[in-house]
Amino acid sequence: MTEAPLNRHDHFVKLFPKEPAFRLKQIEKAYFTESMKGWEDVTTLGKEMREVLIKEIPWMSCTPVTTLSSKAGDTHKVVLSGNDEQYFESVLMRNNRDQWTICVSSQIGCAMGCTFCATGTMGLKRSLSSDEIADQYRFWKQFLSQRPELPQRISNVVFMGMGEPLVNVDNVKKAIHTWLDYTDLGPTKVTVSTVGVLPVLEGILTDPDWPPVRIAISLHSPEEESRRKIVPTTAPNFHTRLAQWTKDYELEHGNRNHHITFEYTLISGVNDNEEEAKRLVKFVKTTSAVKVNVIPLNLVAGKEFVASPREGIEKFKKVLLDSGVDVTERKTMGSDIAAACGQLALTIKSDGKVVG
Repeated sequence: MTEAPLNRHDHFVKLFPKEPAFRLKQIEKAYFTESMKGWEDVTTLGKEMREVLIKEIPWMSCTPVTTLSSKAGDTHKVVLSGNDEQYFESVLMRNNRDQWTICVSSQIGCAMGCTFCATGTMGLKRSLSSDEIADQYRFWKQFLSQRPELPQRISNVVFMGMGEPLVNVDNVKKAIHTWLDYTDLGPTKVTVSTVGVLPVLEGILTDPDWPPVRIAISLHSPEEESRRKIVPTTAPNFHTRLAQWTKDYELEHGNRNHHITFEYTLISGVNDNEEEAKRLVKFVKTTSAVKVNVIPLNLVAGKEFVASPREGIEKFKKVLLDSGVDVTERKTMGSDIAAACGQLALTIKSDGKVVG
């Protein structure tokens, strides 16, 4: 696995070590000013500095290779190339407020190995830099500006694309702080979804630099042994430690806007029966989690898993609701362009073309 590329901030400091801190803020603001299309537009910088930057630092850390749109027109997916020509994906989804949610990637591939997920079959190539994460927002803003017939506002960002965000936590933090500083996104409009990297989750509790965003834990099973069949990287005593962590999180950060959500992908014959639902209720009641978000399985080529039937999904949800557990169901979007949850992976054709 290769390291994430040097971010623009550090590159600029190497080029101009004596520049004051406000210069970096000017530059970051310029990146997120839609009227600015390149270094030549940043007239707050001197001409000589702009000439150096044009040669040394790309205006965008990633460029589009292939863009696909769903038949419904509510989901768009892009394959992006980093400046080292490694590829990753990002998704734009229309939400129920007639605005847009970005599903961002934090790594190229993933090492977590979740057995239902296409991304895990790629293995982990490298982590994304903070710029490559933050610039997914910039790409989609540009995409929308070129399509004035579409709603223009990006109202939410979710870390539910390629990779495990908490394995790349420093770059994820930097990207989130960039959005909070230079866009109209508020912290409760950003959700970090994780399989539950416990040492990092525990570190967040005392990390003064951790942004007050929402956290969603990909649970998928109420018991450790059965969860390990779905998430092979499940740590020993995972559920006991996770339950305690949710309580510690609530004491440190929790309020009506900063609550924990458990995500639960329903797989036919694996974790979707009523007994499993009852065990899930029992576990949830040992935690401070506020909500369970059930996710119908999205089919992935080469995987044997089958989606739960609609009747089974409703029965599963009813057990939770009857027990007082708040349940939502994620709407499947973009499955016709392999942009739905668990479907992000890259295919390189024999002619060298990259498709999602």
